[in-house]
Amino acid sequence: MKNFFLDYSVPELIEQIKSNKISAKELIDHSNQMYVENESNIHAWTNYNTKNKDIESKNRVNNNLSGIPFGAKDIFNTINFPTEMGSIIWKDFTPGNNARVLDSLINSGAVLMGKTVTAEFAVHELNQTINPHNKSKTPGTSSSGSAAAVSSGMVPFAIGSQAAGSIIRPASFCGVWGYKPSFGLIPRTGALKTTDSLDTVGFLAAQGKSLRTLLDNTRVRGPNYPFVYKNIDLENSNIRFKKKTWKVGFIKTNVWDEAKPYVKDEIEKTITKLSNQNQFNVEEVKWPKNFLDPHEIHEIIYTKSLGYYFIREKEQSDLISDSMLSIMEKSEKISTEKYVAALKSQERFTSELNELLSSYDFLITTSTSSSAPDRSNKELKDTSLIWTLSHMPAVSVPLFRCPDKLPFGLQLISKKWSDYKILNAIEELIDLEIFPKGSSEILSDN
Repeated sequence: MKNFFLDYSVPELIEQIKSNKISAKELIDHSNQMYVENESNIHAWTNYNTKNKDIESKNRVNNNLSGIPFGAKDIFNTINFPTEMGSIIWKDFTPGNNARVLDSLINSGAVLMGKTVTAEFAVHELNQTINPHNKSKTPGTSSSGSAAAVSSGMVPFAIGSQAAGSIIRPASFCGVWGYKPSFGLIPRTGALKTTDSLDTVGFLAAQGKSLRTLLDNTRVRGPNYPFVYKNIDLENSNIRFKKKTWKVGFIKTNVWDEAKPYVKDEIEKTITKLSNQNQFNVEEVKWPKNFLDPHEIHEIIYTKSLGYYFIREKEQSDLISDSMLSIMEKSEKISTEKYVAALKSQERFTSELNELLSSYDFLITTSTSSSAPDRSNKELKDTSLIWTLSHMPAVSVPLFRCPDKLPFGLQLISKKWSDYKILNAIEELIDLEIFPKGSSEILSDN
């Protein structure tokens, strides 16, 4: 059976609706059917409405997103669904409003089908979601429900968030497109706060050419947002274009040695393939030996912030996982002075890294250091939190398979506010058939 969401990008689905080749209602019905067929095996959703009446809203099909169904990670406030944040403490909590990013999508015509599973407080504790490619493997970190819902074709895209690697990792492990925008480009109002200088809203999508449309319908714009206005709006950087020559960097970072040999091999093969294309000028970018350790800086900021924001939940310690309690205990040992110093180190690191990457249109690196490990195994250290810490845009491309046929991704990054440059590059690489249009197929033998 044809799956609309795996076979067509969001712009293609919109065009089919507008040309009356398919109706918005049929897409909602298709989402319902995929939910019924897959959810009992995948467990991607905390709440899902198979009787969604929202599609009947007047003039919906004339809006930008024309009735496209989607899911939202269960850390975003919603009027019509509980917001439980992966915690029994917040079971059945109803905030009474929508997060701003959800209102932007809904006002553009998209239909929220339900809430996707997240880790406890969007941190580390493994949840009930199954990796659609192999039930014994982890689906990734806290946006895993969103990734699994997209990978199994239940929706064409879902909202996620990233404070470390919570979009890029599940995208890589579940074989879908994952996009973490520049920090501050999509508003966080109405979303669970874990870390002020890290939390970033983004997307998991079945098709690479969906990303631009999703960003266009959710990002802030105009002079009330001076950094976005200066760096994107006034620069007209959101224009679709093809460059005669792209300057591409290949960066291994300080965690290259963590990656499995098959990951390094596939990345290097892709670099060679890209170098053979006339329009791509590729060179390796050396990671400076005197750089601050981004993982150490991130650990201090992340741990101290989690202890602060969940201090009330700690009072119900019998309802909190051991891993979360451990983080809270570590948080208490980090002094305010050390935390402030880490924030200053983040600023310095961000500035120096942006300067290093400023002469490149985009850079290529690993998404994860392996394909999805066993559910009981810890994920290997990867580059994802480096780009979160430095506020840079990052996209995981579902390009590879490991020797066991499980998917893993390649990551594109660039300096802050270069989101549209990356999206332009992705669209050109898809047209050249160097990148796939869609997601990694779920193989029956896995």
